Amino acid sequence: MFASEVLGPTVDRLAELTGGGRALEFAIGTGRVALPLTERGVPVSVIELSKPMADQLRTQADEAAIPVVGGDMAAARVPGEFQLVYLVYNGISVLLTQAEQVACFRNAARHLAPDGRFVIELWVPELRKLPPGQHGVVFGSAPGYIGLDTYDVLRQQVVSHHFGFDAEGGREASLFRSPHRYIWPAELHLMAELAGMTLESRHADWMGAEFTAESRSHVSVYRTASPL
Repeated sequence: MFASEVLGPTVDRLAELTGGGRALEFAIGTGRVALPLTERGVPVSVIELSKPMADQLRTQADEAAIPVVGGDMAAARVPGEFQLVYLVYNGISVLLTQAEQVACFRNAARHLAPDGRFVIELWVPELRKLPPGQHGVVFGSAPGYIGLDTYDVLRQQVVSHHFGFDAEGGREASLFRSPHRYIWPAELHLMAELAGMTLESRHADWMGAEFTAESRSHVSVYRTASPL
C-alpha cells in the first residue's frame, strides 16, 4: 500500500476531490496518505484513536502541519468545516457494529460543508469463495507470509489472520489478528442515506477502473446535499 503505483493515484484523486478546500482524515495511522496530500498543498486535519499511531505521525509532521484530535472517528469532533472527509484502506471495518459504522457516516456528514464529499476505500467480502461448511479463505500468500480471513456470516464479522514465518524453513513464526465487520457495497448506500448523503461515484480502484461483480475492492464517493 506504500508502493508509488498505489499511493500516487490515491493522493491524486483525493487532492482532486478537495477542490481547493480542507480535508479531514479519519484514522490517519502513521500518515501514509495525509503526508503526501499536505505536500500537494491540501490542509489536512485528523481524527486518530491510537496514541502510538499519532506519536509516529509526529515524528514526520508537527501539530501546525497536521492537527490531530484524539478520539473515536464515529464521535470525535474537529473544529471547522471540510470539503472532504476520507477513510481509506478498509478503515471503517474496524468499527465492529453496524450502529458504529452508521455513526461514522453521520460524523463525517457533521464535518462536511454543503456539497462536500465522504470517500471510503473498502474491500468486497469474499463470501462467494466459501462453500457450505467452510469458514476461512486465504486472501494472500508470499514467501514468509500467509493471510487468512475467517468469517462469521451470522454476525457479519471477519477476523484477518496474518501469519509470518521463516521462508527458509526455520521454526520462528508470528501471528497477528485483526477483527472487522464486513460491509456489502449496497449496505453503505443505506448508511449514507441515514447521514443525508448520496452516492456520487464508485470505482474498483483509485484510478477509476469500472466496479463490477468481480471487483475485490471499491472506492466510493458520497456527497452531501448542495445548498438551495
